[in-house]
Amino acid sequence: MLTASYAGNRTITIAEAEPVSPAQGQVQIKVAYTGLCGTDLHILHGNMDARVSTPLVFGHEMSGTISALGDGVTGWRVGDAVTVMPLDWDGTCPACLAGNQHICQNLNFIGIDSPGSLQGYWNVPSEVLVALPSTLRLDHAALVEPTAVAVHDVRRGNVQPGDKVVVIGGGPIGVLIASVAREFGGEVVVIELDPNRRAQIGELGFETLDPRETNQVDWVTQWTDGAGADIVFEVSGAAAAVLGATDLAKVRGTLVVVAIHPVPREINLQRLFWRELTILGARVYQRVDFEKAVELLDGGIIPADLLITKIVPLTETQDAFGDLEGGLAMKILVDVQAGS
Repeated sequence: MLTASYAGNRTITIAEAEPVSPAQGQVQIKVAYTGLCGTDLHILHGNMDARVSTPLVFGHEMSGTISALGDGVTGWRVGDAVTVMPLDWDGTCPACLAGNQHICQNLNFIGIDSPGSLQGYWNVPSEVLVALPSTLRLDHAALVEPTAVAVHDVRRGNVQPGDKVVVIGGGPIGVLIASVAREFGGEVVVIELDPNRRAQIGELGFETLDPRETNQVDWVTQWTDGAGADIVFEVSGAAAAVLGATDLAKVRGTLVVVAIHPVPREINLQRLFWRELTILGARVYQRVDFEKAVELLDGGIIPADLLITKIVPLTETQDAFGDLEGGLAMKILVDVQAGS
């Protein structure tokens, strides 16, 4: 089989490897597709070098079928279509004992802290498997993980029917948050700089704003009859977006920070105080988010075909990241078996 590994210094290496039989309690997955995401870009840029070990076979947005079962695994069969919720918690830390296993203080995020899905055959604990319906295409199913992120974000923001929702950043997660928030009954506007992304988002029926051409505070104020947005999702990762996000929220509104910010950011605490705003972090997901994500993708609520710009063989992973960095793609999937 082929593997793609982060080797440090913004480099990905492609290598041949022999599949390893699954250990007790593990399942071997024949990986079909792996999506490339912003976290993977952070890895490639070296922002997570203090955390990851190189070479690292990475990737965690995936779909595939079970190819082998380790001893002691029950409830699964060879050939089952699956995805993976890539969280392996210890169950003993204070966060886990408080019921927050998904943000375990010693979390093994599979695909970052341990080998991921950019390999032909991947062994994972059976507990992290999530079943896929036969009606869901495997390329679309590779979007379950990022959709689960969006579901978790929207649930953290407590979006209710009729809420005015602002999404800052129209990349894949931003579009997914907008789609999920609308499904939950929110009225959504997306703020995005890139004209191509704005056009794509507009095709989905969302209002879009270019903050360079429109005063976003004035627009949101008028849109909300002077109140401000109920919930603002910061998805862009830009310093200016964080600083300006509090200006968009209503009295006792909510700001949900979704983007990964590799350095501390400035925030308007005077506005936070003046309007009694709530700021929430939103990290990863819980199983209920995965199950809802599968349902939304299977039901066609998530615009999978719009989000998937192209599918490339594993040997072109490095070039695919170049397209993502250059803003030439929304979501790129790697066909892990192509060329193997």
